[in-house]
Amino acid sequence: MSDSPEQPKKTLLLVDGSSYLYRAFHAMPDLRAVPGDPTSPATGAIRGMINMMQKLRRDVRADYAACVFDAPGKTFRDELYPEYKATRSPMPPDLRAQIDPIHEVVRLLGWKVLNVPGVEADDVIGTLSCCATQAGVETVISSGDKDLSQLVNEHVTVIDTMNDRKRDIAGVTAEFGVPPSQMLDYQVLVGDSVDNVPGVDKVGPKTAVKLLQEYGSVENLVANADKVKGAVGENLRKALDWLPKGRELLKIKTDCDLAEHIPGFPKLEDIVIGGQDTEALKAFYEKYGFKGLVKQLETHDVPPELIEEQRSKKKVGAGPGPMGLFEEPDLSGLSKATNLQYDTIFTWEAFDRWLAKIESAELVALDTETDSLDEMRAGIVGLSFSTEPGIAAYIPLTHDYQGVPDQLPRDEVLAKLRPWLENPERLKLGQHIKYDRHVFKNHDIDVRGYVHDTMLESYVLEVHKPHSLASLAERHLGRQGIDYETIAGKGANQIGFHQVPIEKAAEYSCEDSDQTLDVHLALWPKLERDSKLKFIYELEMESSEVLFRVERNGVLVDSEELGRQGHELGQRIMALEKEAHELAGQPFNLGSPKQIGEILFTKQGLPVVKKTASGTPSTDEEVLEKLAEDYPLPAKILEHRSLSKLKGTYIDKLPLMVHPKTGRVHTHYAQAVAVTGRLSSNDPNLQNIPIRTPEGRRIREAFIAAPGNLIASADYSQIELRIMAHISEDEALLRAFRENMDVHRATAAEVFGVPPEQVSSEQRRYAKVINFGLIYGMSSFGLARNLGIDNTAAKNYIDRYFQRYPGVKTYMDETRLSAKSKGYVETVFGRRLYLPEINSPNGPRRGGAERAAINAPMQGTAADLIKMSMVQVQQVLDRENRRTRMIMQVHDELVFEVPEDEVEWLRTEVPRIMAGVAELRVPLLAEIGTGPNWDKAH
Repeated sequence: MSDSPEQPKKTLLLVDGSSYLYRAFHAMPDLRAVPGDPTSPATGAIRGMINMMQKLRRDVRADYAACVFDAPGKTFRDELYPEYKATRSPMPPDLRAQIDPIHEVVRLLGWKVLNVPGVEADDVIGTLSCCATQAGVETVISSGDKDLSQLVNEHVTVIDTMNDRKRDIAGVTAEFGVPPSQMLDYQVLVGDSVDNVPGVDKVGPKTAVKLLQEYGSVENLVANADKVKGAVGENLRKALDWLPKGRELLKIKTDCDLAEHIPGFPKLEDIVIGGQDTEALKAFYEKYGFKGLVKQLETHDVPPELIEEQRSKKKVGAGPGPMGLFEEPDLSGLSKATNLQYDTIFTWEAFDRWLAKIESAELVALDTETDSLDEMRAGIVGLSFSTEPGIAAYIPLTHDYQGVPDQLPRDEVLAKLRPWLENPERLKLGQHIKYDRHVFKNHDIDVRGYVHDTMLESYVLEVHKPHSLASLAERHLGRQGIDYETIAGKGANQIGFHQVPIEKAAEYSCEDSDQTLDVHLALWPKLERDSKLKFIYELEMESSEVLFRVERNGVLVDSEELGRQGHELGQRIMALEKEAHELAGQPFNLGSPKQIGEILFTKQGLPVVKKTASGTPSTDEEVLEKLAEDYPLPAKILEHRSLSKLKGTYIDKLPLMVHPKTGRVHTHYAQAVAVTGRLSSNDPNLQNIPIRTPEGRRIREAFIAAPGNLIASADYSQIELRIMAHISEDEALLRAFRENMDVHRATAAEVFGVPPEQVSSEQRRYAKVINFGLIYGMSSFGLARNLGIDNTAAKNYIDRYFQRYPGVKTYMDETRLSAKSKGYVETVFGRRLYLPEINSPNGPRRGGAERAAINAPMQGTAADLIKMSMVQVQQVLDRENRRTRMIMQVHDELVFEVPEDEVEWLRTEVPRIMAGVAELRVPLLAEIGTGPNWDKAH
């Protein structure tokens, strides 16, 4: 017997190229071969793919390697099931144009590229992994596709680099609840919505796991189908004929003939990982404008010892991160990753050292760790600071678990930090600073000196992309940080931050501050270079400050009034249920779409308006509204549904949302959500309270003023139509507003060819629908449906409108063309509103983007104006030491709680301020009303 040590097994590295290129395309910014030229070829996916492949090659040692792509054309699955992948969106043209260059550069980087006609990438990967196992070679598959989990065994592992997930046998079992050997059965039961492969109706992941635990396999489950009880058993028996085909579609093949594409197959010698072709790569990089990559080639490779040092670190720090997607991560990232300095402060000596550091720093990133996501109730568990990239410190304050080290007392630490925190000349930044402001205010600290918010920087620069810190760090730095669930667990087993071990909490929090500062350094120069975007960013920062105060102020709610309304609605809802049962001839659940469908379409034989994706008749609101025109039962169901939603969403919930200390309801305004720049309100959502019904309007009666005060509501009059007049420069529309005419009456006079004084109320109503409909890109079909007229009449109205208002038609046509060229439109003040689908080959999607292109500048400009008003009104309130408080912002409306002795001042000054925030080609008009509650203030 030989005494020589056992030789390590060789490794085959397989990359799911199709998965990679989609990730690269969606994660990267809109890079172009000629920067800033939207007509230049897109290069973002190419750039992302290069970084990902370089990163993977550094991180996974391999002897053999291939990058496998789906080839164009059909496969056996399409022949077996024509609906296979039928619901998938077509590949974006910008991505399709980058596929050939991606194949080319991956080859130049030393990888074997495979795209086998008639065979999906998964099947090629499955076949190669099987061959490798038979040859005694270990396989690592890099993909985010969960379907590949069925290939996992003791010799095959799947790594998901985007989510830092390892799917070995234990990993698959923990993630899905079944081992890899049962993954195919699991998929057969739940189906695959992405590939449009049905499973067993109503069988989700939990049910599938339960069935497989009980029966072991789908084969045994089918054999015992008659024993499965309830709806699951019924649906299973309905699916028995489908399941074999579903299995054939979902099973990854492991026996494809690849000899034509890999000489010597099934041997792996033709896919030995090779060296990169430096000269050809340099020419490629120069062709596509990758100057940083050219420089990287010229400075040669990173020293191997640095790569090993980086690999040995548990966290990547400022390095490229698992995907390595972004600007020059390979060299600068490595140098940062080896120089991280994250301190944890346990002593006053260390605290004083860091206090001196932050007091002398030009700019400090600040982050709070808390015991709640509710910003009005959250308490501080710890704080972190970063003064320069790679350098940060964490102060644990209230961690509480067995064996926790001694921590500095929270109250004393905050007292010593208060002078720095409240000093406006000590400049600070954060990620979503409004939340941190609330947290500090809960400890009676008014933070001053916040000058930057990375969430808002991203929102202004790239509104159509995610703005979380994790997304920003990965997109702009190539860094992937520690996931919260990694340190705190997930689901029912997740612990509070105060229970997280301090060493983990410190790394997590320091990384947040460090990444925030690093992201700011990447984004701020881009804002500084564009004066219009910089203006919008400054407006967002000022709005954040005002919104913090609005949220803090809160609004009083009359719980007794809501109780009365709830009782009345409850009685009406029960009466509607009884009426519906009588019309149906039997009792049924008015909250069950299935039972509603059976009553309406099976029993009563009502016409089917449309079907769901699964082929059953739809009972959604649009369908019920259509049926309600001719049948009484759908009308009762609609009313019941509307009132039940109103009661459950607002009337019953609002009293439960009253803060125990303030006695008020405090909504949260999200700035970085709506792509138009509008705010969204949640917990509670004050912007979606329905006001078109008497019951909905009554809810506003419960929003009241404190004794000695009134509620005041100030809003812009016809703001979007005024903005349309300004942008389109249409003379007739401009004249209507300049002469303070009733614009709907003026439009009716133009469209119907009658003098304004002879316009009937019906004609004015038609004109109002046309005015607002065209702003939202309404078609003649939509107008006909809205007005209850035929398409020809609707088209004639629109044609006459454009004849009378030619400037509006010109604006719409030019805006569509501009949007297609640039990929975005702008508000009057320069906010960019991106339209990713504007050049989509999918007609409905493209049409939706074109309608958005017309409306977004108006809606976005209105959002800019209300934010300007909010900021300027608050400045005046502060300057004059007024006791009036802004308590809500809803669309184009500002709501105040105003002392009775300031009402006259408010009636005069607030409309004046709102009308004067900007000078358009038509006058802005703001109107104000007051009353004891929000409803009466209108």
